[in-house]
Amino acid sequence: MNSLRTLPVLSIALLLPGFAAAQESSFDPKNIWINPGFYSAHFDSGKGLENVNQGLGFEYPLNDTFRVTAGTFRNSDRRQSNYVGLYALPFEFYGVKFGAVVGGFDGYPNYRNGNWFPAILPVAAIEGKNWGLNIAYVPTIKNRLYGAVTFQLKYRFGNHE
Repeated sequence: MNSLRTLPVLSIALLLPGFAAAQESSFDPKNIWINPGFYSAHFDSGKGLENVNQGLGFEYPLNDTFRVTAGTFRNSDRRQSNYVGLYALPFEFYGVKFGAVVGGFDGYPNYRNGNWFPAILPVAAIEGKNWGLNIAYVPTIKNRLYGAVTFQLKYRFGNHE
């Protein structure tokens, strides 16, 4: 059996310690960020790639540093992709949080035949009371994955002070 097929289960198992840390505060649905996918500014714009990557994603803060995330979107190859991961944003500079998202993706036909693969991406997050923006760098992996800077607009309901 291909070990990458077990990546979603392994990812959830790796996220469990983060969920345990979240027990310090009670779960509050109004803290869930919802996003409609990504906009990808590809480095190789001449390939006819899909820049508007529509989908549905969720992000939930466990504390000020860690957030769990999961979602689905139409990727740059015009295929359906899924993701699961953990944001670690330990640095803040003028209100912008910096760190990385670690997790897994699937659905890219030229990379592991569309199966799950692990990824770590540098990310910056700008967040207001209800609106936020995640900016991530996706490296080019020749003949497998097209590099881009991605922009993920996000929103959360409720009153946030």
